[in-house]
Amino acid sequence: MPKNATTAQRWATESGAVTTSGRAGYTPVEVAAMLAISRAKLYELLSSGELASFTIGRSRRIPAAAVDAFVTAKLAEAAQQKAAG
Repeated sequence: MPKNATTAQRWATESGAVTTSGRAGYTPVEVAAMLAISRAKLYELLSSGELASFTIGRSRRIPAAAVDAFVTAKLAEAAQQKAAG
């Protein structure tokens, strides 16, 4: 992947596995862009506990592992729904 690739382009979905660019955490705006959802929807996911985050002072960060786990869970949920119905 070229160094000038956008954050969203750095995501790989080979074999259903999602990987990040190697950063430990992302801002809510970055994760919303990666998932192609609104900032408001992202904060709903954070409030409900579906997506984990932490704060450093007043700055919120979402661990790359939490994003990976969320996407993996959503893929598994979709596969299960497809198999059931």
